[in-house]
Amino acid sequence: MNIDLIGVPIDFGQGRRGVDMGPSAIRYAGLAAALQRIRHVVQDNGNVPVPITEHCTVEDPKLRFLNCILEVAAEIADAIETSLRAGHFPLTLGGDHSFSFGSIGGAARVKKLGVIWMDAHGDFNTTATTPSGNIHGMPLAALCGYGDARLVNLAGNSPRSIDPKNVVVLGARDLDSEERDLLHAAGVSVIATEQVDRVGMYQAVQRAIEIAGRDTEGIYLSLDLDSLDPVFAPGVGTPVPGGLTYREAHLACELIAESGKLVAMDLVEVNPILDEHNRTAVVAVELAASALGQRVWKE
Repeated sequence: MNIDLIGVPIDFGQGRRGVDMGPSAIRYAGLAAALQRIRHVVQDNGNVPVPITEHCTVEDPKLRFLNCILEVAAEIADAIETSLRAGHFPLTLGGDHSFSFGSIGGAARVKKLGVIWMDAHGDFNTTATTPSGNIHGMPLAALCGYGDARLVNLAGNSPRSIDPKNVVVLGARDLDSEERDLLHAAGVSVIATEQVDRVGMYQAVQRAIEIAGRDTEGIYLSLDLDSLDPVFAPGVGTPVPGGLTYREAHLACELIAESGKLVAMDLVEVNPILDEHNRTAVVAVELAASALGQRVWKE
């Protein structure tokens, strides 16, 4: 497979600084070499341009740094579209999750997609529900047609880029109350950690693949490292106890790879400032390798 690495060093979407160094940390942890060892051809396309945070302003406290985020998301949407049209696999390195409405929206210009959103959070807020105004809590809602029109329409797929019936939030354990209501109303499938505990990770992920893959041309995996328990991934901006274990996260990626439906992927929210010896970036590399075919043993 030809894999395009695309960095998005953005930290406008959340309140804590440092996640803009995530792409460098993931590269330093050996991403390209790990993928080459499993016989992929890797092209590092560098980073999309990102304005300096101090040059951006907050004009609306319910949509913090909106204009700068829109600028970056437009760039990444075009880059993802170009990669997919070339028959490549785009692997996007964040950066906070705010840009993913651009990356997935760009992919949706090329293919009808389902989405598996591995995250401790739903990221399904709008200006009407957000408690913080941080846009990294809004991208999935925007992809499904909810929220500010400038977010919803950025990728050119108005009124929605992704059908909510093909969206699964996997590993959620921290949802705002109004966000929870909106997820229900939209028809998004949420497989929270409670359900993972009840049915096991294997069954949970198989269900996610079935939902995201039903009547679509592929699955986009957007993997927030805070989906893992902070014991395994301490370097994230919004850690939540009780997350997925190291092996559960790997099993999810392995099963998604085995489905043969994965067409693009985000790795987001690695924050080196909050990390311990780059542990979280190393886990990100290992999970990406699992999602792209690495196994301990193959029959």
